[in-house]
Amino acid sequence: MTADDPFPYHRPNVGVVLFHPDGRVWLGRRAATPPPWNWQFPQGGVDPGEDFETAARRELAEETGAHSVTFLARTEGWIAYDFPEGAGGSKSRRGFKGQKQVWFAFRFDGPDSEFDLAAHGEPEFEDWRWARLAETPDLIVPFKRAAYEAVVKAFAPFAA
Repeated sequence: MTADDPFPYHRPNVGVVLFHPDGRVWLGRRAATPPPWNWQFPQGGVDPGEDFETAARRELAEETGAHSVTFLARTEGWIAYDFPEGAGGSKSRRGFKGQKQVWFAFRFDGPDSEFDLAAHGEPEFEDWRWARLAETPDLIVPFKRAAYEAVVKAFAPFAA
């Protein structure tokens, strides 16, 4: 651990909370993931040399098809979580202990017809819906719950 990076073994990542003009948020149901904890916000890795906001906009477009958005806010510093013990995913196999994220809030300015879950190859999500921000920590896998609680607190002023 260094003073500059308290999470050196965590994969750099961005997350996006997309707000409907009425204050609800966009949630995607993860493809091929059984309930009950299969809903989440768009998120993804940061490419080498890519700034965080560019990564957030790219991930949002790749995972949802949405591009008609306005920047509202971002979190400062990292919000991190560890992968669960025994997780065998590709990120874990590449030596990452978890993910460290910078989160962005955007307002969606387009029509719902803009959402295209297959916009960029294999879909991350198989369905989507608008929901209340406060309910999202209960819908995410437990190992990400504390991160979602921090995001809810950070972006509560934009919520319905």
